[in-house]
Amino acid sequence: MTIDLTGKRALVTGGSRGIGRRLAQALHDAGAEVTIFYNSTDGEAVAQELRNNSGAAVHAVRCNVEKRGDIQTAVQKTLELMDGRIDILINAAGINRRYYLDEFPVEEWDRVININLNAAVYCTQLVGRVMLEHGYGKIINLASMNSFVAAQRVGAYVASKGAIAQVTKAFANEWGSRGIRVNAIAPGYIRTDMTQALQQDEKSYQDILKKIPLERWGTPDDLVGPVLLLASDASDYVSGVVMPIDGGYLTR
Repeated sequence: MTIDLTGKRALVTGGSRGIGRRLAQALHDAGAEVTIFYNSTDGEAVAQELRNNSGAAVHAVRCNVEKRGDIQTAVQKTLELMDGRIDILINAAGINRRYYLDEFPVEEWDRVININLNAAVYCTQLVGRVMLEHGYGKIINLASMNSFVAAQRVGAYVASKGAIAQVTKAFANEWGSRGIRVNAIAPGYIRTDMTQALQQDEKSYQDILKKIPLERWGTPDDLVGPVLLLASDASDYVSGVVMPIDGGYLTR
């Protein structure tokens, strides 16, 4: 089955790097007009690369998702760029910090929660209000296998991703009858900059690999099919799902 998103307008937070960038590319390749939120990277260069001089437009809007004012301004700018409509929202912005809980710095805890959870909720509220006016929308949050289990030294990340799983269900429960489908994907160990330290630690890498039935780490490409399905009309009867994409990690 080929997913065709021609004519759809999508917003991807954290869309200039890692998983967000790959998903933004996938949406565009499927025909959607895409806006990416970026902060520290060269968003315009990324947008040009994603656009590749073909297909629908790709826009870049600077947004520090830690700041609600930035999110509000960036969403408004996105609506101006895409003729007042956002059909697909992917909340992909996220960070991780590694400390044991008894010594987790408060400021780092707050930063993880603000970026991973609060920003996703606030962006969903703002974009969702526009979707509700049109009676249509597909929202995909980035949960994690740590929405189900708890790794060590990532307490803030675990807390944020557990909350993302639950708030996904809450939004789906309230908005499903009004044409909005809210779901989440829960990636396992994916080769990105965020997991670079684990990849470079041979013991950690091998210990994790032993727990994955498919016997390999995932890549951002492994997330594309499920996300395109959830972003398309093919998933119109799917709502409130938190979908593990982990090579079977949670089965062991």
